[in-house]
Amino acid sequence: MSGFEGKEVQVIDSHTGGEPTRIIIDGGPPLGGVTVADRRDSFRKHHDSFRSAVVHEPRGSDVLVGGLLCKPVDQACITGVIFFNNVDYLNMCGHSIIGLVVSLQFLGLAHPGEHRIETPAGTITARLHDSGEVTFRNVASNRYKKNVAIDVEGYGRVTGDIAWGGNWFYLVSEHDQTVAANRIDELTDFTRAIRRKLDQQQITGKDGGVIDHIGLFGPPTLEGANSKNFVLCPSGAYDRSPCGTGTSARLACMYEDGTLKEGDIWRQESIVGSVFEGMIEVSGGEICPRITGSAYITAMSKLILEDGDPFKTGIPI
Repeated sequence: MSGFEGKEVQVIDSHTGGEPTRIIIDGGPPLGGVTVADRRDSFRKHHDSFRSAVVHEPRGSDVLVGGLLCKPVDQACITGVIFFNNVDYLNMCGHSIIGLVVSLQFLGLAHPGEHRIETPAGTITARLHDSGEVTFRNVASNRYKKNVAIDVEGYGRVTGDIAWGGNWFYLVSEHDQTVAANRIDELTDFTRAIRRKLDQQQITGKDGGVIDHIGLFGPPTLEGANSKNFVLCPSGAYDRSPCGTGTSARLACMYEDGTLKEGDIWRQESIVGSVFEGMIEVSGGEICPRITGSAYITAMSKLILEDGDPFKTGIPI
C-alpha cells in the first residue's frame, strides 16, 4: 500500500433501509483514467489494498458497501462514484446512491432537487425530496433470459430469470423457501447454493457478465407492500435493504411480462422490513426504473491506516 503510510481517510457512514454505506470524502488514492469506469479499473489494479482496508474488518464488515468520490467527466454531474465491497467493485449500487445523496446533503454539498451522478454503469439521476427521501432514475434495466432452470444440489430444480438492473441478478419467485427474517441462515445457504451452480455451469449475463446477486421473492409482511425479498450480495452477506438494483431488475421483468404497467407503484419490502417504492418509465424503448427510499447518517469519522499495523489493509477472509 505504497503512499498510504500513516494515512488518515475521512468517511461518512449511512444506512439505507438498514444496509450500510461508507463514502470516502477525503484521503482516497489518486486514480488515472478518463471515465469513471477507467478510474474503477485503475483503483482495482493499483490500489485494491485500499479498498480492502476500508471495508474489511477490523474497520468494516461483510455487509458494508464503500463509495469513493471522484471527479466526474460530465461537469453537469455533482460527482462521480466508484462503489465496492469486501469482494470486488460494483457497477452500481442503488441503496448506496440514496446514501450518497443524503451524505452530500449532510455535508452541505447537495440540496433538494435533481442531481446527476456518474457511475461505472452509467449516469444516474437522483432527486432529493424536501422530505429527505431520494428517488433515483436507474440505468436502463432488462431481462436477459427467462425461466433459466438449474438443478441445485440438495434443493432440486430451481427456475429463475437472469436480469440486469445495474448488476446481474438471478431472480427466483417460485421456490419452497419461506422468506422471513428468522430463516436468514437457511435462505443464505439456499442462495449460495444457487450461485455456486450458476458458476459451475458457467451461466452468465450478457457478454459473460458474472451473476453475483441472487434474489428470492415471497409474500409481503407489511401492509401495503407488494412483495418481500431476500437478496444475496457478492460478499456472501444478505442485503438488509430491498436492494435498488435488484428491485430495478425485477420491475423490468414484470414489465416485460405485462404484470406491471408504466407508472404503477411497486412497494418492495426487504427481509428486515424496510421498503423501497419502485416504478417503470419507458424512454426510447428502454425500461428505466425509478426507486425511492430513505437513508440516515450514522457516523463521520477518520480511518487510520497506521504503518506497522499487521491488519492495516484489513482481514480479507
